[in-house]
Amino acid sequence: MSDAHDTPASGLPAATPLTRAALEIDEYAATLGWDLPARLFALVDNTAMRKANPKLARQLGLADDQTEGLTPVEQDELPAGMELDKFLGTIAWPDQVVGCALVVERLMLPPGAEASRPKNATEKEIAAWVAEHPQRQEVRITAAVLRDGSKEIALRLREKDVAREVLTGPELVPGLTEALLATFS
Repeated sequence: MSDAHDTPASGLPAATPLTRAALEIDEYAATLGWDLPARLFALVDNTAMRKANPKLARQLGLADDQTEGLTPVEQDELPAGMELDKFLGTIAWPDQVVGCALVVERLMLPPGAEASRPKNATEKEIAAWVAEHPQRQEVRITAAVLRDGSKEIALRLREKDVAREVLTGPELVPGLTEALLATFS
């Protein structure tokens, strides 16, 4: 992971620690390439980590004066074959984890494409329709949330795979952030 907690690769400062964490995770995922399974991260408060485990904070490259921010800690690989929503329902985070983030790749359609969606189709038929749609876009979504309900999304289009083209916003993929927030319930 990058040490640049204040400035993402775009060169512009991110507005909040959560936005910085989402962009940092997106940049990390970008170094790994595409067509990878989902990745889960715990988000830990830098100040709390430094107090609880100064040795680990140093190993992670946190400077002594770096009090604000969140450190993403990648978790074990998600179980193969398990549906994402079912897996998220099994998570119980310890108190030290102030948030979490998930990186997933999906196909998205532009606004208005929904109008041509097949009626009464099964989930499998809809998935096939999306996969074959001429306007589909491959995206990597980094969804990040905090226990307090804060949320952020970093969305990267495969065809515009550069940091300065990453879209951010808390409401870009609301279903995914809601599912992540539920892991803290």
